[in-house]
Amino acid sequence: MPARPAALAERTRLLDRAIIGGRRFFVGLSASRAVRAGAGVWLTALLFAATGIYGLERGGLMPAAVETARDMGDAAANLAGFKIANVNLSGQNHVTPGDILTTAGVKPTSSLLFLDAEGARMRLEELAWIKRATVQKLYPDRLDIQIVEREGFALWQKDGKINVIARDGTVIAPYSDDPRYIRLPIVVGDGAETSVVEIVEALSLVPGVRDQVRAAIRVADRRWTLKMRNGIDVRLPEQGLNDALEQLAVLDQQKSLLSRDITVVDLRLPDRVSVRLSDAAYEARQADLKAKAKAKKAGST
Repeated sequence: MPARPAALAERTRLLDRAIIGGRRFFVGLSASRAVRAGAGVWLTALLFAATGIYGLERGGLMPAAVETARDMGDAAANLAGFKIANVNLSGQNHVTPGDILTTAGVKPTSSLLFLDAEGARMRLEELAWIKRATVQKLYPDRLDIQIVEREGFALWQKDGKINVIARDGTVIAPYSDDPRYIRLPIVVGDGAETSVVEIVEALSLVPGVRDQVRAAIRVADRRWTLKMRNGIDVRLPEQGLNDALEQLAVLDQQKSLLSRDITVVDLRLPDRVSVRLSDAAYEARQADLKAKAKAKKAGST
């Protein structure tokens, strides 16, 4: 913060020097032959323009002055035949034409001559949905704007909010009931948005498992836990994600692992698979073991 007053003071000092220098320049030329030749009118206009700019800058009105000057330039250019008569938009799906034109700075009074195509492109690419934009001026009166939008890749849940994210993790829009979003995979937690490609592509290799997943939860930004639709948690390792998922797919196909009365499947260790029974399954198993032990004891007497 201390640097801002100093910078402002330096800026003011330079402006003061510029206006004083301009006045001296005017005085020096006023007695020259140029004045006697009729150039005095232009020098006077130049001095008044410099003084006006100085006053606007000191008064904080420069942005409004620039906008006014731009409107005047557009009006003159439009009279000369450079009014934007046709705007060709292509590639937009989620972004509305109105948002595109407003962001690009295209107004009903805009001229092609004074439109900043590069500035319009940069502003368009700041919109979350827009990955890439091209803005071309086709003289005398046509503007061509081509949009490449980001695609919704997954839903990211964090702090109770769900957003649609692109493949690179960019937040595109809040989740809605748009049919295009309903089947997107769901990832949860810090770091899930930047690692989403890893888990989505790994699950695509095991569709039998993928179709049972409700959400993939990022744990400590190091590994994933899958929350299955039937409530089972599958804890995946930090390394060897694809191998672990392949092992899970085989166990489910051969032994119906994900259909059993369990709550946790732990695949974090490469040499073993651990499962945790549900409370009801555990009690039933304990009762079965006691019954078998009792029967065995009765048979030996």
